[in-house]
Amino acid sequence: MKCLFTGLTDPGLLRSVNQDAYYIDPDGRFFIVADGMGGHAGGQEASRIATRSIQLYLDENWNSLEPSKTLLENSFLKANQAILQDQVAHPERSDMGTTAVVVIFRNGQPWCAHIGDSRLYRLRGAKLEQITEDHTWVARAMKLGDLTPDQARIHPWRHILSKCLGREDLRQVDAQPLDVQPSDRLLLCSDGLTEELSDHLIASHLKSIRACDKAAMALVNAAKDKGGRDNITVVIVAIDGNNPPH
Repeated sequence: MKCLFTGLTDPGLLRSVNQDAYYIDPDGRFFIVADGMGGHAGGQEASRIATRSIQLYLDENWNSLEPSKTLLENSFLKANQAILQDQVAHPERSDMGTTAVVVIFRNGQPWCAHIGDSRLYRLRGAKLEQITEDHTWVARAMKLGDLTPDQARIHPWRHILSKCLGREDLRQVDAQPLDVQPSDRLLLCSDGLTEELSDHLIASHLKSIRACDKAAMALVNAAKDKGGRDNITVVIVAIDGNNPPH
């Protein structure tokens, strides 16, 4: 199975600094998106540290005997530790943190892991499905039936995270096997995209534009057309062939 992929990040229309970061492995083995927080310097540094730390851990341990679930969990915990160490060295960034979402293609079985509200979507045919579950106050409220999706989209607490990298109390990382079939499309994105575009609009762009780079550009531009109030990052992975990669 071959993967075609691309990534794009944009500061949006209102932010002077881009606190998002992403990394695409040149061989298509893994993909990372992170969205930092904690002031201009803090958020930018947190997403950079996380992306770099996860990349290095995956690179260094890719051929180890670690199961993919453990590999992903440890990469997130290493990133969390790296951010905590930077907070100690730079007290002015002590409140920084970041989300992260990662997809890996390893040993014939794709996996994904995430923390915070950066998302992974899968487009299969005409159906777009959100694979990850946001670690936010409003996501929990919706799960309990206290908020409807429409209420959640405009709730003043919608940006409050229940989990992120850069916290002493991080003990558990959500990692799961990923069901991928030929012709599926995966979208990793920061909330700068999902704050502006509904799932319906995201699906429309992914379905109508087949070239990954053009689809990524269309999504970013559409988010900016809707206001572009935050940094916007998208990574698109198009699956082809008959056998899982790597």
